[in-house]
Amino acid sequence: MRAIRLFLLLALLVPTAAHAEWREASSANFVVYADDSEKNVRRFSEQLELYHSAMEVLTGNELPVPSPSSRLTVFVVKNEREVRRLLGDGSRYVAGYYSPRAAGSIAVVPRVQAAGRGQPDMAMIVLLHEYAHHFMISSSTMAMPRWLSEGGAEFFASAEFPSAGGISLGMPARHRVGELLYAREVKAKDLLDPRAYSDGGRKGFDSFYGRSWLLYHYLTFDEGRRGQMQAYLRLLASGKGGLEAATEAFGDFSRLDRELDRYLQKRMYAFTFKPGQLDTGTISVRELDAAETAVMPLVIRSRNGVNSEQAAELVAEVRQVAEMFPDSPAVLAALAEAEFDAGENGRAIEAADKALALDGKRLNAYVQKGYALFRQANEADDLTAAYNSAMAPFTALNRIENDHPLPLIYYYRSFADRGEHPADLAVQGLERAVQLAPFDRGLRYDLAVYHLNADNFVEARYYLLPIAYDPHGGRASDGARRVVERIDAGIEGAGAGRELLTLLSSAQDRDDDEDVEDLPAEPE
Repeated sequence: MRAIRLFLLLALLVPTAAHAEWREASSANFVVYADDSEKNVRRFSEQLELYHSAMEVLTGNELPVPSPSSRLTVFVVKNEREVRRLLGDGSRYVAGYYSPRAAGSIAVVPRVQAAGRGQPDMAMIVLLHEYAHHFMISSSTMAMPRWLSEGGAEFFASAEFPSAGGISLGMPARHRVGELLYAREVKAKDLLDPRAYSDGGRKGFDSFYGRSWLLYHYLTFDEGRRGQMQAYLRLLASGKGGLEAATEAFGDFSRLDRELDRYLQKRMYAFTFKPGQLDTGTISVRELDAAETAVMPLVIRSRNGVNSEQAAELVAEVRQVAEMFPDSPAVLAALAEAEFDAGENGRAIEAADKALALDGKRLNAYVQKGYALFRQANEADDLTAAYNSAMAPFTALNRIENDHPLPLIYYYRSFADRGEHPADLAVQGLERAVQLAPFDRGLRYDLAVYHLNADNFVEARYYLLPIAYDPHGGRASDGARRVVERIDAGIEGAGAGRELLTLLSSAQDRDDDEDVEDLPAEPE
């Protein structure tokens, strides 16, 4: 996961109801928005739920059903060009993207051909790749080596839907054939020893992802290697280094390379679930009304994140839609979000109040009102009273959706933002938020900072480990890894926590709200 700022290069036009048929498909783990037929949207949602259920069976990790607001929201746009317009700079080869957030994770993908048999198109493959990351992060707090994280994501993403209600996982990764045949080969030791890979000066196109998939597939299906991957994971969990654990679990690396080369030439197995073997749960599909349809392209832009210039342009467009539909709670909630992004706190609160007067369960209106009140509280004379008032929308949100992570996060912030030591209940709440949104690394960072301030190094290390070894973590991972290494080397004494905090903050620039992982045309 790497932190970048999202810039929208081209505004999306507001469609008219006559030319758009936006639908919402709601299921246990996903919310899908697409301008598509009811049949296609339903089939797409069913395939996503099949994929989730199959991963639960194969990994043995049955995840708790997320609260409604913690489900992954998938926005399906017209094509890859539209995806790149939304993402902005540096997106030439991107086929979609995924952004994990406690406030609501999103993925943006081009239209997917969900009805076809055989290997899905690349848009579906990259979405499944990223959801595999989402699933694995949610099911384990252990820091996984990069090869295992990416090899596992490639293994699961190589899925096929041979029939309605059926799914096969662990199919040959055909989208990696060219890489495996023609790219610079990455040896087993390069995969299993991160330093060997980095010290080898690997740059450009190589077979890291393809060989990671191959190794994961081989260890999963080969009878002679049965149990070795589980042994490797146990060794890592016990604290052994990556190279040491791999050597003990897999033996000679040269032999492993030869076996992988032979395995690539063989017929491969896969796990197949027939229709009826997996439960997709209830999937509800509804067509958005005229107001929701008009504002949907603007909602997508808003959910992506905007800079100050884009926020000013966006809020003007949303105001126009609000003039057309002044009694739509969906439009008013979108207006509250756009006003907040534009720095108009008073207007945001006003729009949120209007939305809530029409629909007392409009969750995003509570969220945007809370955001605006928190921003205002920072400039109040009586900070305690201001932050207590700012908590009111989040408290109301908590009553509606008890497991929504934002009330827990903002209760903690109501202390931290005004420079006070958080109450024990607030810390416990933030710990619970991590359980509810384990994919949001920013929450772990906040808890690590809290424990470093208290010189609780064991606890700080626990929360930093997944950040330190996140293969997409960027500077955040660099800082966390340095702190973990210092803790492991032994550090104590007065002021040690402050020293580690300085090391943590100097190594990275963190922006909680704009973590995004690209889904490239060939996952990278």
